[in-house]
Amino acid sequence: MLYVGGGWTFLGCLPSSCHGLVTKLGEKLIAIWCTRGFAGLRCLIMVDIREILQRLQAGESLDEVAAHRFFSAMLEGQIEVGQVAAALALMATRVPSEDELVAGAKVMRASVTMVPVAAGMSGNIVDTCGTGGTPKTFNVGTLAAIVAAAAAPGVVRVAKHGNRSRTGRGSAEVLAGLGVNVHASPAVQARCLAETGVCFCFAIHHHPAMKHVAPVRQALGFPTIFNAMGPLTNPAGATRQVMGVYRRELVLPVAKTLARLGCERAWVLHSEDGLDELTVSSPVFVAEVQGQQVTEWKFEATRLGMAKASVESLQAWDLEDAVAIARRLLDGEKGPKRDMLLLAAAAALVVGGGASDIARGLEMAGGAIDSGAAARTLAQLAAVSHGA
Repeated sequence: MLYVGGGWTFLGCLPSSCHGLVTKLGEKLIAIWCTRGFAGLRCLIMVDIREILQRLQAGESLDEVAAHRFFSAMLEGQIEVGQVAAALALMATRVPSEDELVAGAKVMRASVTMVPVAAGMSGNIVDTCGTGGTPKTFNVGTLAAIVAAAAAPGVVRVAKHGNRSRTGRGSAEVLAGLGVNVHASPAVQARCLAETGVCFCFAIHHHPAMKHVAPVRQALGFPTIFNAMGPLTNPAGATRQVMGVYRRELVLPVAKTLARLGCERAWVLHSEDGLDELTVSSPVFVAEVQGQQVTEWKFEATRLGMAKASVESLQAWDLEDAVAIARRLLDGEKGPKRDMLLLAAAAALVVGGGASDIARGLEMAGGAIDSGAAARTLAQLAAVSHGA
């Protein structure tokens, strides 16, 4: 059975005069398979994008096989820009299914440029990357990565997956402002992870296939399924995560997706006031992954004795402000931003196996800041990232 003239046909349906041509085509396909395997043949898989769009318009979800073919074709540039935009917009009108998330993550993982993590390196690798797409606070997950690594050296290592932000003060911009070489090669990132306990994996350098959808995502201007899939594709192969998501309805399906993808432990979360963070501004919905088990619970910082704060008190206004906040927090400044940073770092420590519970994680994170260990870790990361 072959795709001929715009449709599928059986060899027996072709005129005998075409059989020689088909034989030559078959020989070519076998040669591609022998030299490049399935990856070489994948570009020959035909996707009926109009049928996919009709299903999405009807509100249907894609099963894992259909979703895998769809995302493969999209990330190989086989689908027209207008069709990509239509598909992403239609999918954004509902919560993505587990099958769609699993398939998309597998496709993205298959083309990721990996960080060559040293074999036998001690500790668990954690990621604190969230989906974005929510009201912007200061760079909580980025600073939490540094604090957690400093609090449990050799036990918790953080491969912070991240990108630029539409606000101009995403993890890449802020880390660059703090002196880190965010364009470090994968080999240098591996050195950072081994020597300082933390590295930054700049998404644009690890996901070359995303070039086919990046312009569309930017033009749409709202979160798409790729916001949810990106944090599922850590370039250092992190199997533990603290992952904030942009919709409450995403918490459980993303957690179940992580379990299906082999995640060892994770917290997936979204706050009642719309943040993708473990926050002091409101209660937070959490789905915890431990192997194949997923449990849901609600977190409230006030039960730990922390004062409730407004979202406005947790924000940075521009890049300069975000960098200044980061430096002040690592220097020990008190207040609601510190409380929120401690919560995020404590969660990473619990998920990474460095702390037995959130209370112990808070104590360790506070100690890492107040002792100067967190600031030293940042300085070390900056030095190693530049090849020093």
